[in-house]
Amino acid sequence: MASTSRGDALALPRVQCPNHPDAILVEDYRAGDMICPECGLVVGDRVIDVGSEWRTFSNEKALKDPSRVGDAQNPLLNGGDLTTMISKGTGAASFDEFGNSKYQNRRTMSSSDRAMLNAFKEISTMADRINLPRNIIDRTNNLFKQVYEQKSLKGRANDAIASACLYIACRQEGVPRTFKEICAVSRISKKEIGRCFKLILKALETSVDLITTGDFMSRFCSNLGLPKQVQMAATFIARKAVELDLVPGRSPISVAAAAIYMASQASAEKKTQKEIGDIAGVADVTIRQSYRLIYPRAAELFPPDFKFDTPVDKLPQL
Repeated sequence: MASTSRGDALALPRVQCPNHPDAILVEDYRAGDMICPECGLVVGDRVIDVGSEWRTFSNEKALKDPSRVGDAQNPLLNGGDLTTMISKGTGAASFDEFGNSKYQNRRTMSSSDRAMLNAFKEISTMADRINLPRNIIDRTNNLFKQVYEQKSLKGRANDAIASACLYIACRQEGVPRTFKEICAVSRISKKEIGRCFKLILKALETSVDLITTGDFMSRFCSNLGLPKQVQMAATFIARKAVELDLVPGRSPISVAAAAIYMASQASAEKKTQKEIGDIAGVADVTIRQSYRLIYPRAAELFPPDFKFDTPVDKLPQL
């Protein structure tokens, strides 16, 4: 005989043994029973088997799939996307005497769901191009759904809103990408993504953390093929330059690029401004301007244990 624990009205009743309430029940799937392992009492019977109702053998995998459950539920769409679509019939019984199909879809996908579904596909495509994980895609989808349902960005293209949401999601998840990186995988201009970014932050009343040089350093150095010592030196140089207020008003990306250039020139793995600029997405002149600001105090910026291949006084004067 089953007894249930008293919880609040919304909680589901918990099946347990009346004599051993703390015992973990054993399910007998063949008989459909739940049995107490302590005393053998059948606590529940007629348990629904949620497993598949067929067996698949190794030589049958290439045949048609017997699964009939359809796609997974999508909580981001209205109704969870639990709709039934009837395919077109092929036999004579599917048509009446006038040649019209007997079975037709009574409900089609709404225009709002269709727009969101297209945006979700675009977000997934953009994220795949720059190797972003699933949690960022999910956060981006949620941000887009909130913005779309608020209708606070009417008149803006859904692709632009999706690109801005992807940029915000990256910032919020601690793996920021630059506007140029997002722009490179979308069909929207950098200026339009920036506009939507500001409007979304205002509409959702949310914020993002300020980006720092350290957010980009490891990725830039890895893409440039620089060793760990140079990466650590560049990180130290950039952080020290910010602490000493040598680069006021400069973006963290340009400061990171200048620090990488200085660290690489002092090591055996030298990189040109163009190579660094192509990876960081900044112009050569931007790197030169930031480099000139930190060069006069270069001796103070390197870590004490750095092994110089080129002395500080022999570094290039741009």
